[in-house]
Amino acid sequence: MLEKENMDPLPVAANYVPLNPLSFIQRTAAAFPDNLSVIYGEKRYTWSETYSRARRLGSALVKLGVKPGDRVAIMASNTPEMVEAHFGIPMASAVISALNYRLDAPALAYILEHSEARVLITDREFSAAIKEALSQLDTPPRIFDIDDPAVKQGELLGECDYEALLGMGDPEFEWPMIDDEWKSIALNYTSGTTGDPKGVLYHYRGAYLNAMSNALDWDMGMHPTYLWTLPMFHCNGWCFPWTIAAKAGVNVCIRKVDAANIYNAIADQKVNYFCGAPIVLSLVITASEAERRTFDHQCKAMTAAAPPPAAVLKSMQEQGFDVTHVYGLTETYGPSVVCAWHQDWNDLPVEDQARMKARQGVVYTAQEALMVADSYTMDPVPWDGETLGEVFSRGNITMKGYYKNPEATEAAFSGGWFHTGDLGVRHPDGYIQLKDRSKDIIISGGENISSIEVEGVLHGHPAVQDVAVVAKPDEKWGETPCAFVELSPGADVTEQDIIDYCRDNLAHFKCPRTVIFSTIPKTSTGKVQKFELRKQFIED
Repeated sequence: MLEKENMDPLPVAANYVPLNPLSFIQRTAAAFPDNLSVIYGEKRYTWSETYSRARRLGSALVKLGVKPGDRVAIMASNTPEMVEAHFGIPMASAVISALNYRLDAPALAYILEHSEARVLITDREFSAAIKEALSQLDTPPRIFDIDDPAVKQGELLGECDYEALLGMGDPEFEWPMIDDEWKSIALNYTSGTTGDPKGVLYHYRGAYLNAMSNALDWDMGMHPTYLWTLPMFHCNGWCFPWTIAAKAGVNVCIRKVDAANIYNAIADQKVNYFCGAPIVLSLVITASEAERRTFDHQCKAMTAAAPPPAAVLKSMQEQGFDVTHVYGLTETYGPSVVCAWHQDWNDLPVEDQARMKARQGVVYTAQEALMVADSYTMDPVPWDGETLGEVFSRGNITMKGYYKNPEATEAAFSGGWFHTGDLGVRHPDGYIQLKDRSKDIIISGGENISSIEVEGVLHGHPAVQDVAVVAKPDEKWGETPCAFVELSPGADVTEQDIIDYCRDNLAHFKCPRTVIFSTIPKTSTGKVQKFELRKQFIED
């Protein structure tokens, strides 16, 4: 078909198909049907089996009445069911909403209600929080349980278990291809750093492109053996469920992320790739002799969240791990910036290599552009490595927008760029480096924590007159909340009293690990000077 005015061909079915990451598993199941797809304990699945199980899931959801665009939630660890959900749920033309199992019941209830999830697949390990969350809903979703024999605690809440759900489905289910790559494939929720969590919508195009960019920017060859240390609930595992399918790799699933499990997987399963926050790197480099295993192949690690300390990167390199540093947000499908490595940097001393690697870097291949600019005028800052500005990005791996929140979406995209809220500098070679965060977000072990939320809880303690919470650098967690507390006259409490109070009123990962009793510095107008508090942690 030709467009009449300029005779330029128009797209037709033969030469245009909307980008869809489900095509990866379809191809791999056909090309490498007997290759291992999943390892979990004693379980082994091939790609033909994983494809069949995903099709069963999609078929079963359709039989349950799930309609195109409906949200299907899953609360699970990094297990085979979570891998399958990233294919099976979209095969039903539904939107996958992977829940953060570290959240408390009120946050989970809010997400389930806000997303209007029709179905919830939940692991019995998390039944206590889920049960409490469901009790707060007027219209709860239909529930199905992941009943893993490895889990000894928790109760079954659903109509039947996951395997019975798959039994309802057709392994030859002819799942429909999308007709529009702008359709939503996933709904992920932020950590609620400035109030209620915001729902971030991903489209098929972005999921496809970021999955491809992961492989390209990490120089990932065919048939990788990938260890799931990064939670799959986090930005859909940075889109790696789709990446590993595209590369016909092996998903090595573990329920508990610790040094022994990581080293065992590397040694026994020949894992050569894994992702995670700096805390995962810390687990590796601080492992005891009893936890360590020797291995004779190179293992690559991709890390993001709080900028990893140069000392951690140096230790990883000295212990034989090749680390790639990336940066991104929930709104950018996970990583969208990478510290692309220059070969001549290999000639630098190890300390200088670590310093270069600690920078966030340049835009991902699948993303369009990156800018550091004045937050208000949006004028780019000089590339001098010193002038501070806000980090902006734009391109195909930027979210569709915030679900049911057009005001926040408009604000995030004002001026034609996505406003990250992170502050950084741009070096003369074009590489960016984060220096601070707006809105005082603390990233601890890959989780976002709002200092405002923690302060709000602490203000409820009868002995607390004033409080300010800032990030304290931490080699293991990247950074942790530190509470500066000004006590009411005559009050007498200990650091542990304050921490215990927070643990009674907050999800544990949000609680301060350090409490310092002092006067809170303020401006003449009463605004807390947090930069003065942070100075206590700066090493010259």
